[in-house]
Amino acid sequence: MKFIRVAPLDVPFERRRQTAVVFLWLISLPVTLFIFFFMCTVPFFWPFIITYLLFLLFDIAPENGGRRFEWARKARFWKWYADYFPISLIKEADLDPSKNYIFGYHPHGVIAVGAWTNFATEATDFSKLFPGLIVRLLTLTSNFSIPFYRDHVMFQGVASVSRASCRNILNMGPGHSVMIVVGGAAESLNARPGVYDLTLKKRLGFVKLAVQNGACLVPVFSFGENDIWEQVDNEQGGIVWKLQKNMQRLLGFTLPLFHGRGVFNYNVGLMPHRRPITTIVGNPIEVTQKDNPTEEELRTIQQKYIDELFRIWETYKDTYAENRKKELTLID
Repeated sequence: MKFIRVAPLDVPFERRRQTAVVFLWLISLPVTLFIFFFMCTVPFFWPFIITYLLFLLFDIAPENGGRRFEWARKARFWKWYADYFPISLIKEADLDPSKNYIFGYHPHGVIAVGAWTNFATEATDFSKLFPGLIVRLLTLTSNFSIPFYRDHVMFQGVASVSRASCRNILNMGPGHSVMIVVGGAAESLNARPGVYDLTLKKRLGFVKLAVQNGACLVPVFSFGENDIWEQVDNEQGGIVWKLQKNMQRLLGFTLPLFHGRGVFNYNVGLMPHRRPITTIVGNPIEVTQKDNPTEEELRTIQQKYIDELFRIWETYKDTYAENRKKELTLID
């Protein structure tokens, strides 16, 4: 029988504040949906709702870099958010701001907390570490169909991961770059503490995008991303796994059945555990611009990318993945 470990009453205010910020972020999607549907039931708000919905029909901001506001990215509470785990960002090389970059983030984890913190906020001082770069975290286009929530993420500079969106951002000028969580929904189903199984072997789309736009590829690896939540057993071929894969095919995303801790306890709930996430930004991989690269050319560049990813793993695994259950593995 599992006993609930209740948090003591004398937890410092600073830690309570960190927990509150993470909790509010975690419920931001259902809360914004609730507010929207509540406003739909109140006649006073109907003119605003109708205007807003008409605006959404013609809004192309998600395909053009979102509506990035520095005040939103630099809000003080994001520091509290990062300190909850804590999350840190380490760079291995300076990046020339006269170039464009495609950052590839690994692993996906349950909901890519490290990607959000490091690239959609200034909690870990990305702009100070990489002056001159304007990076936008990319997410599924379907997320921009969610009223109010879409505006919240766009304020952070988040944009659509569609090919057109990527091209538009990379063509904005020197320094404009994108962050793609390469493994996607498929990889999220393998996110478990101590395990780093990456879905990467068949992912050539982001490599082709880099070549066609003459953008450098930068591997990014987050140690600890998979450690902050546990996941219900979903053995491949089982009922849970089949349901999740069917959801992925129908909707483009899936839902890992995860669990962690609670707001006032340490082992029951949906809050992430307080476990460190250390994000390493590796060395850039130069590419030569070409409109129609062959698959062989793409495979060659992809292998350089994979080699750099494994170099990061080998360099830091004994420091930041001491409790790993296995070595870094490419599963697809």
